Amino acid sequence: MRGEWMAIAALTTLSLCAPVQARRPPTAPVSVKIVAFNDFHGALEPPRQAVPVPGPGGATVRVPAGGAAYLASAVARLTAASPNHVVVAAGDLISASPLASAQFLDEPTILAMNLIGLDYASVGNHEFDRGSAELLRMQNGGCARHTMRVPCRIDPAFPGARFRYLAANVRTQSGATLFPPYAIRRFGRGTGQVRVAFIGLTLRQTATLVTPAGVAGLSFADEAETVNALIPRVRAEGADAIVVVIHQGVSTTVGYNDHSCAGMDGDLLPILARLDPAVDLVVSGHTHNAYICDYGRIDPSRPFLVTSAGRNGTMLTGISLSIDPARNRVTAKSADNVIVQSEAYGDVPLSPLYPHFPPDPRVAALVARYAAASAPIAARIVGRLEGPALREALESGEQVLGDLIADAHLAATSAPQAGRARIAFTNGPSIRADIVPGPDGGVTYGQLFTAQPFGNDLVVKSMTGRQIRAVLEQQFDSATNKVARPLMLLPSRGLSYRYDLSRPAGARILDLALDGRPIAEEASYRVTMNSFLATGGDNFTVFRDGTDAYVGSQDVDALERYIAAAGRLALPVPNRITRVAAP
Repeated sequence: MRGEWMAIAALTTLSLCAPVQARRPPTAPVSVKIVAFNDFHGALEPPRQAVPVPGPGGATVRVPAGGAAYLASAVARLTAASPNHVVVAAGDLISASPLASAQFLDEPTILAMNLIGLDYASVGNHEFDRGSAELLRMQNGGCARHTMRVPCRIDPAFPGARFRYLAANVRTQSGATLFPPYAIRRFGRGTGQVRVAFIGLTLRQTATLVTPAGVAGLSFADEAETVNALIPRVRAEGADAIVVVIHQGVSTTVGYNDHSCAGMDGDLLPILARLDPAVDLVVSGHTHNAYICDYGRIDPSRPFLVTSAGRNGTMLTGISLSIDPARNRVTAKSADNVIVQSEAYGDVPLSPLYPHFPPDPRVAALVARYAAASAPIAARIVGRLEGPALREALESGEQVLGDLIADAHLAATSAPQAGRARIAFTNGPSIRADIVPGPDGGVTYGQLFTAQPFGNDLVVKSMTGRQIRAVLEQQFDSATNKVARPLMLLPSRGLSYRYDLSRPAGARILDLALDGRPIAEEASYRVTMNSFLATGGDNFTVFRDGTDAYVGSQDVDALERYIAAAGRLALPVPNRITRVAAP
């Protein structure tokens, strides 16, 4: 009898519970705010860059933007309204940096990112400029010395990054990833909790974009294959949303906040075309372009968002994800780029059309401390130029500043005791800024450093005329150089040639001459290059075949001596390279 009563009681309890469960409201979607940026490049101080935007009456308005203290304030404003937020960066936080950061091995940039509240960053190619050991120091802290510069000169106990670097496709010789491949962040509680997976990776061509010695022992796997292989793993760990943070990007023909995806082109596109449709968002970088693209307009089977926020902290991307915890998926997503309007400069005033962000006091104090330490070095006048030395490429691909730097490198290595060079080459991507003299023609060391921030040594090698021709051919045919826009080598005075892109590969270089005399195929010439090129950087692998190497001074020091020795230096005439027009 007692057992029968218990059975009835249990049934009664179940019957009473059932209607309650039926009336339970569905779990509300969880809103997650992601704030993203990319390619900061140590731009602690406002970089004196203006974002061009449409203004009243069709006029273009230039909005002054950037600076770490202003970036911190903008991040705080974008995250303040959302309790569920995360801040991510798509690579190249450091290196190719202004003097205030680079002089101190980019330690202040890492410290600034800690104050800003960065959570995750994918590695970019420039993270490897000083080698993987130094990059690990950026993450873990400490004062171990891995470069020519002395670490911890201002802060004696560098703590390293509080954010986590992610590197899913960067593997060591043991097969492990250099940094964790992904991270999962939880938002909400109980049945309303959601999980977002962040997979970080760099472009697989990284090994060709940095000094090979800096990535010795590392391999860089295919980006799409790496992401797709990880998706079952993060799903098994409960990920409701998947975000790819990748240092690779595209160009577009539309404005920074146009969502149409018009005119998209670039190396990220074939990666996107192969990504698992389970991806919800791709935060990208590398190309320094700003864009928002609903990729579903291009491929309806892959309706993820693709974003990029330009460069140097001049923009942020504010991204909203609405995630259904019951169905374990994203139900809505949106994104907009926000200009980090900071402070006026020159003839660029603040614009009332866009929000202005005040500087964050803590980050401003950090930046001021490091800027003050570098100011005497940066302000020193090294010489005078007759006019602006610009890195803008002409139709041929030649540029005035590139020619000037090549001439400086030749002058530093032509003496018998300094390499006996007769030719010098530099590569355009190593030149990061114009050198514009002051009203009296004065040029500062800070300007030279900003133009050549990598601290490469000059290397002189013996090369045959055939090898010189072959390395020039690599401008058009190496794996990452496109025929439409060649990645040019800039030659020193006395070297000249023409090129014809309508001719077959290997026969495009014409009339190659030194001081008016044809380069002899079998003759040996002493050739100067920076240490990045010397080990095959930018896919100019023929430079590795040179022999009898001599290592000289650093590139920026050579440029300083060259300008100083001239008193007032006239700019070179860019007539060394001629592109043969198509018939």
